[in-house]
Amino acid sequence: MSRNGPDDATRRGTSQVEAIEGLLAYARTRSRWGGGALRNASQAVAMSRTLVGESAGKHTDLLARALRTTAGILLERGKATEALPMAQEAVALTRAIGGGPLVVSLHCLAGAFEALHRYSEAAEMLAEADQIPPADC
Repeated sequence: MSRNGPDDATRRGTSQVEAIEGLLAYARTRSRWGGGALRNASQAVAMSRTLVGESAGKHTDLLARALRTTAGILLERGKATEALPMAQEAVALTRAIGGGPLVVSLHCLAGAFEALHRYSEAAEMLAEADQIPPADC
């Protein structure tokens, strides 16, 4: 199914995961200051939380991606204080997963710390990300 807008998430026959993926993709393509990107990303977070609650652990990575996307949008808009808890939660969720998802989450958290002028904490996150071995090919 091709994605043309956020309303695709409610199209009949769309699974919850597909709907969330669609909202995240749409949010990432919106312009920096408009287009409802934050609204779509926030909706994806809420839907992901519901999925994780229904089947603990199964959709943790999806929730972490929704949190990172929302945090990234907030950072682009100069709202680092609002982005920080989302980035921290993404890191907490991906610690159990490890690998690439954790690296991306640590970089997101480092970006939030940098935006808040908390440079030593940002450096700690980046150093931790550098210690994670690459995934096997």
